[in-house]
Amino acid sequence: MDEQHLKPIRDPQPMLERTIAEWGGHEDLWVFAYGSLIWRPDFDFTERRPARLHGWHRALKMWSRINRGTPQCPGLVFGLLSGGSCQGVVFRIPASAGLETLGQLWLREMMTGVYDPRWLPCVTSAGRVRALAFTLSRRSPNYTGELPDARYREIFAQACGRYGTSLEYAMQTLEGLRHHGIHDAALARLIRLAEVRQHEQELAQEDAQVSASSDDSRHADALNLSLPLTTVTTPTKERS
Repeated sequence: MDEQHLKPIRDPQPMLERTIAEWGGHEDLWVFAYGSLIWRPDFDFTERRPARLHGWHRALKMWSRINRGTPQCPGLVFGLLSGGSCQGVVFRIPASAGLETLGQLWLREMMTGVYDPRWLPCVTSAGRVRALAFTLSRRSPNYTGELPDARYREIFAQACGRYGTSLEYAMQTLEGLRHHGIHDAALARLIRLAEVRQHEQELAQEDAQVSASSDDSRHADALNLSLPLTTVTTPTKERS
């Protein structure tokens, strides 16, 4: 998410203190990842499992004005919105490293206080775990609301921030999910929108090149037609 260059929406410190108190510090810490944390966690962990979270879903509906875009051309990152279900990954962090890891997560995810941290039950193949998840409220100013396909295509083609483009971010997340055997049809569809646009742009460029080549050929033909004809005469032999 976007960090120190944006004014905080809320003070993140009280939310960190509440999260620590709710965790308690006596058991291992579990963190639910649904976006870039899947493929770039940036913290040490002892276990990682695919997990399903009911009542929430992953959505590329959060504005990013630093990391994946700019204030003038905002990009998109994932938020965890209420409703449906979400397949992701849970990370297990030893209790002894929990406080340090929470501090790292707050520096990465909560500098502006945009997320609502929640302890949510996640279902895994080895049983249910209570994990920390960073959810997004639809009342947040960073929530995009519903975006038409044309707007996604535009953002994928133009938005780029300090960590790269929104399209790269989306593609890396899709690849990270597939690595864990998770299929996200909605995300795959959005990326296909970008691929179709890119293909259309390539075809348009090819058409422009063909048209330019045809124009050059017609121009050359016109020049040839405008040149005066040169008559070549053959000298006759003198009669003796």
